Amino acid sequence: MYNSLKQILKGKNFLSLAGNFISALLGFLTFVILVRSINTDQFGEWVLFITAATLADLMRFGVTRVALTRYLSGTEGQERKKYIGSSWFIGLASIVLISLILYPLLALFPSHIHKSGYYLFFVWYPVLALSNLPWGNALSILQADEKFGKIFLIRCIFMGSFLIYLILNYVFFRMNVEWIIIFHILANLITTIVCTIYNWDGSRYIFHATREVNKITLQYGKYSMGTSIGSSLLKSADTFIIGFSPFLGTTGVALYSIPIKFTEIVEIVLRSFTATAFPKMSKASIEGNHNAFRKVFYSYSGALTLLLIPVGLISALVARDFVILLGGSQYKEYSVGLGIVMQMFIIFSLLLPIDRFTGIGLDSINKPDKNFLKTTIMMTANIVGDIIAVFIIHALFPAFSIMTILICVSIGSIGFEMIGLATGFYLLNKEIPLRLKYVFIEGWKFYTDIFANLKLKYQNR
Repeated sequence: MYNSLKQILKGKNFLSLAGNFISALLGFLTFVILVRSINTDQFGEWVLFITAATLADLMRFGVTRVALTRYLSGTEGQERKKYIGSSWFIGLASIVLISLILYPLLALFPSHIHKSGYYLFFVWYPVLALSNLPWGNALSILQADEKFGKIFLIRCIFMGSFLIYLILNYVFFRMNVEWIIIFHILANLITTIVCTIYNWDGSRYIFHATREVNKITLQYGKYSMGTSIGSSLLKSADTFIIGFSPFLGTTGVALYSIPIKFTEIVEIVLRSFTATAFPKMSKASIEGNHNAFRKVFYSYSGALTLLLIPVGLISALVARDFVILLGGSQYKEYSVGLGIVMQMFIIFSLLLPIDRFTGIGLDSINKPDKNFLKTTIMMTANIVGDIIAVFIIHALFPAFSIMTILICVSIGSIGFEMIGLATGFYLLNKEIPLRLKYVFIEGWKFYTDIFANLKLKYQNR
């Protein structure tokens, strides 16, 4: 029994899950402390900054991360160094480009940017981008090599150092949101230094980049970048559009950010399983082994869907308490409405596993253009739904409260996720024939095999 447990703890799935779980737990604590450290308007500014920064990060790393993970899975030696060097070259070029866009705009339109709520993003994002490039590259390389223990350590360093500052700030200093951003950048810098010292970031290979490999990476990456941007907008378009509304503003952003945390908890498990499944599906695709590809797709997406059903039912019962736990007493008056929003996100989350695995399935069979198409359709549906909920419904029914509008936004999220699931399954099925019922059959078998193996090992000990 001890050896079985030891084997499970050393397994890639467990290490990936543990890394994402610790990262999310620290992120959860960060959120709880932040929301209590600053007022609602400043918290709304933080949410706008971090949402815009996340979108920009996904754009930068979207060009290289998926391509790097896929190509490193099947290359060695000098070719490997070329792809790592290419990711560095493209990453640095993207930071220069972003800086040449943000700072001139800030100089030309300072008053408009100040009023928009995005001033802190224009000032600080290029600095943040430079500080997180090395450890962002490290995550890509380590994921391709399936070294999830080191990924676990990197996430702990970053989130842990930032959390320590937030605790000290909450207890002693109570600094404003701009200082919080500065220390967020310092936490990134600390993580970068560690990754560079141990050469996890591959910085020594920067001069191995070649024009040919840069072209291959960009050719693949233009679709994966579009997919990354689209995926981010699927989650952040709500926040952006709510932020642009004069009626909802930063208050609406702050309120909406609380129940949406539930989907981030679901993302813990999703990221863990997709991180281990993607290299396997890519390898099966490169080898032309469609049966192995289907096996991974069915078992992983099915196991996650079945896992989320009881989790979702329990969460729906405690939705209001979850909102108060996260937001504290200052959000208690909104807890009933926010609880309804969270219940909408629970339904949304049940659709995520199959949708997500159709996406990485398309990437792994070298069809990033199809995944980009799928994401574009979802993104368009989401943005249209948000505009209807935030602006049109408010114009038609001005007596509706902030909470009613936010509930309408969350209902729209279910609609675009259903569209994405159907589109992704259709596009993947055209490339590799699939049957939806096997998602649940193999998902159930995933758990029965685990219990059967544990029972057998217990009987033979």
